[in-house]
Amino acid sequence: MSQETSCKRKYSGIGGQAVMEGVMMRNGDNYAVAVRKSDGEIEVMTDEYKGLLPSDTVKKIPLLRGVISFVDSLVLGLKALNFSADFFVEEDEKDGEKKPEKKPEEKDKKSAGEMIMTTVVMIIAMIIAIGLFMVIPYFASLLFEKYIPNPHLLALVEGVIRLLIFIAYIKAISMMNDIKRVFMYHGAEHKCINCIESGKPLTVENVRSSSKEHRRCGTSFLLYVMVISILFFALIDTPDRMLKVVLRIVLIPLIAAVSYEFIRLSGKFDNPFTRVLSMPGLAMQALTTSEPDDEMIEVGIKSVDSIFDWREYLNENFGLKLEKTVSDMDEVQKEA
Repeated sequence: MSQETSCKRKYSGIGGQAVMEGVMMRNGDNYAVAVRKSDGEIEVMTDEYKGLLPSDTVKKIPLLRGVISFVDSLVLGLKALNFSADFFVEEDEKDGEKKPEKKPEEKDKKSAGEMIMTTVVMIIAMIIAIGLFMVIPYFASLLFEKYIPNPHLLALVEGVIRLLIFIAYIKAISMMNDIKRVFMYHGAEHKCINCIESGKPLTVENVRSSSKEHRRCGTSFLLYVMVISILFFALIDTPDRMLKVVLRIVLIPLIAAVSYEFIRLSGKFDNPFTRVLSMPGLAMQALTTSEPDDEMIEVGIKSVDSIFDWREYLNENFGLKLEKTVSDMDEVQKEA
């Protein structure tokens, strides 16, 4: 059994993702991106993101909050990735030389251009994902229609094909060196959150011994999407194949919303039911997380430190009274 599922834990509300040579952490409307630069220093950017629909009332409505959260995660994730990628693009262009400071109007133009480019990239990525994981599995399942006339069983075959495509996709990209490192930072992100949610101070040693799987991971979310889509698509009863394709695309927001409710339930509560509910997703994370080294863990800690008072959290939830002025990162810097 995974270490993550076997210990008593307290929900912290923070989440994040891996970026190029770094970790993004989010706590409510605040987020931080910590990146290990080529010179070894850690650069941290903190900012606020209230989401596309900042209303707290809207975010509390079941199902609707899932759609909003899904879109917000995509937008914020791309912002964080762009921030981390900028360091290495500039270093490649200038061979490590510092660029001259740009004028405010030039920065504004760059920001506007980046926003447009980010939007275009997100739209293209969504189209590719829909085609790869929704449309292709459906047409591939039709090859078995002659042998499996039952539409409900055929929907199950489609789901299996979808899962196999997902696994093949992850296996393929994991062969890239940059992606291997992203998966290691993904592990660092999970370990940092698991460390504090299991009641341990956020030190390199404690993080290192924590689990690299986490219940609220996007990988688990995608697995829920695949499983729940089988149930939804099995209910589509029409002989029109193109209509079936259209309905598969139209139902994506609803499937994502239901999947969000499942991952929210399994991440917020710790009981036998939610542990069992989380097990398939945790197993799937073996594909997208790897054990990080200590330098990666330090980056994760720095990101958490920037937007979350984990000492106060441990005091309130586990009765641990810790000094707020000294963190593990401070100790690492002193020793260095």
